[in-house]
Amino acid sequence: MEQTIPVVDLEDWNSGDPVRRAAFVRASGAALEDIGFFALINHGVDSDLIKKAYSVAAEFFDNDEASKKRFEDLALKGQRGFTSFGREHAKGSEAPDLKEFYHVGREGDSAGPDNIWPDVVPDFKPTMNTLFTQLDACAGALLEACALYVQVPQRRLADAAVNGQTVLRIIHYPPVADDANPASVRAAAHEDINLITLLCESTAAGLELLQRDGTWRPVHALDGQIIVDSGDMLQQWSNGLFKSTTHRVVNPDNSRERRFSMPFFVHPRPDVDLTPMPECVARTGGEAAFPNITAGEYLQQRLEEIGLS
Repeated sequence: MEQTIPVVDLEDWNSGDPVRRAAFVRASGAALEDIGFFALINHGVDSDLIKKAYSVAAEFFDNDEASKKRFEDLALKGQRGFTSFGREHAKGSEAPDLKEFYHVGREGDSAGPDNIWPDVVPDFKPTMNTLFTQLDACAGALLEACALYVQVPQRRLADAAVNGQTVLRIIHYPPVADDANPASVRAAAHEDINLITLLCESTAAGLELLQRDGTWRPVHALDGQIIVDSGDMLQQWSNGLFKSTTHRVVNPDNSRERRFSMPFFVHPRPDVDLTPMPECVARTGGEAAFPNITAGEYLQQRLEEIGLS
């Protein structure tokens, strides 16, 4: 099966060869400018580790509701630990998404809340911490390439995410219940809030992105590929040069099929100024299309819109 979005190879970036690096910058940047998505191969994230993470995730989500709720702290607004089924909905949608999830942040992050670790699954903490570290390293390289594409200093975007509010979300989409809200889907049409998202290959199909003509393009979950998309914060910061594309996860043809996915939402530090960069304003018509706002203010606004605050 062929992928339906551009595929780029991180080995081109890691090679150190100026020609290959420049080609990677062009290919990845053009994809984010055009459709806001690309698939990444040779990304350096251990495939066996991803499989292990899905295994321990299933072990956790197979617990009864009372056991899982021990690890849900409503005061944290979904930033860490477990979030119950149906609590989150897409911006502009009142129907809840058909999912439950678990959030893991950077361990030892003094700026954010402590992680909540489920003692019912001993392997959960070491597995997710290792996966977080590998995805974080990959994200740093991608943000450097994005900076070069918009012709700002190479570390500008990556440095903004150092000790940022990045989270790994482990999502469980259970089988669709017979009495589910007819308006609900696994994840309603939405855009990501953050800078970029790295989506580990999910365990089943369902991801689709909205095209300019109003039709939906399926994005395949292929072995060895991480799906990357640009979020609202990067769209704002780049004055719309990078696109934050609407996407969704549709219900399966087989309603008894469960699905797991693990998006890694790369966030800047709360104090980072997301006022459109002058270099991007100059490339997009000369007028700022987005307001002055910090990352912390932006995140709070969006958490309220999706029902987590």
